[in-house]
Amino acid sequence: MDYAKYLSAALDAVRREGRYRVFADLKRTRGAFPEARHFADGDTRDITVWCSNDYLGMGQNPKVTAAMHEAIDLVGAGSGGTRNISGTSHYHVELEAELADLHGKEGALLFTSAYVANDATLATLVKLLPGCVVVSDEKNHASMIEGIRHGGGPKQIFRHNDVADLEEKLKALPLGTPKIIAFESVYSMDGHIAPISAICDLADKYGAMTYLDEVHAVGLYGPRGGGIAERDGVMHRIDVINGTLAKGFGVMGGYIAGSRVLCDAIRSYAAGFIFTTSLAPAIAAGALASIRHLKSSSVERERHQERAKTLKARLIDAGLPVIEGSSHIVPVTVGDPVHCKRLTDTLLTHYGIYAQPINYPTVPKGTERIRLTPSPQHTDAQMDRLVTALTELWAACPVSVGHFGRLAAE
Repeated sequence: MDYAKYLSAALDAVRREGRYRVFADLKRTRGAFPEARHFADGDTRDITVWCSNDYLGMGQNPKVTAAMHEAIDLVGAGSGGTRNISGTSHYHVELEAELADLHGKEGALLFTSAYVANDATLATLVKLLPGCVVVSDEKNHASMIEGIRHGGGPKQIFRHNDVADLEEKLKALPLGTPKIIAFESVYSMDGHIAPISAICDLADKYGAMTYLDEVHAVGLYGPRGGGIAERDGVMHRIDVINGTLAKGFGVMGGYIAGSRVLCDAIRSYAAGFIFTTSLAPAIAAGALASIRHLKSSSVERERHQERAKTLKARLIDAGLPVIEGSSHIVPVTVGDPVHCKRLTDTLLTHYGIYAQPINYPTVPKGTERIRLTPSPQHTDAQMDRLVTALTELWAACPVSVGHFGRLAAE
């Protein structure tokens, strides 16, 4: 059996579709973000990053890095194992307590990523609740889809943010059937925000549990960074909140927050928690410092919202096809995978601007886009360069896709 033949054929298929991804070799410099060094073809140069999910730049915050240095000096590098054996440290305990407080819940549980938290928690809930049906938004993240699939139970898919369609799905289920409404607060590819209060109303009416992914909202919204549910005053109506220690908090890892009994059940049954080495103490310490800072500081959130609003207005004024929404996400539609890849390649090579192409399966075919994520650290001058570059490239679009390659060589 020529195994490599089949693997190569699979890669060739991705290349033909125009969605083969090449990772840019970058090195961030603490204190200089969003500027970074790009390594390519034996050369290096400065570029500006416009697609980082370190939304607030907390990955370079002095309080965060100091806490991580201190933890390494005090306890060393690794955690020592899984939480069940030897991998629980006081940093983990403190961090879970801080997360529970952030979301107004009795408990919280740490995972190595928010993906694993979604997958493990949803799958475990479906298995523990007899006959449970998950009613899921059609644009939910892949981690939620995998968790629902791994649970092995029945599911219903409702149209994106469509409360009427959600009610139709719930109404068709027997009232006594265990149900989980699974949805996100901020949908990261379109920038849409869910009608959380209306969904909670339906959960109350039809006896459903609410499962909310706040990954692209924690740290960024609400008086203390608790997310959209905190901003909208409905945290107490959500049964399970999933969040990340990356993105808004700038480190890595994931978690759930909920009732004490729910967190204990997931801790006791979820394979994705039980059999995984726990987060390094330094990571937990950094996340703890970040959360505590953002609970009391709104400066970063306010600047972040202003930068996103300003960039959207600048791009719309320039006639660029921005997908409008009320969140901080700034997607610009391209609509073709090959075109999208050449566009982003030209941005990097010709303009020194890094923005990755967003293609299938992250978004549906035909909706390819670039996804811009302005941070508090992006300056007006950097925004000027981005808008100028995109305006020039869009002006070249009607000529041909190949024009991007010619432009880069000029």
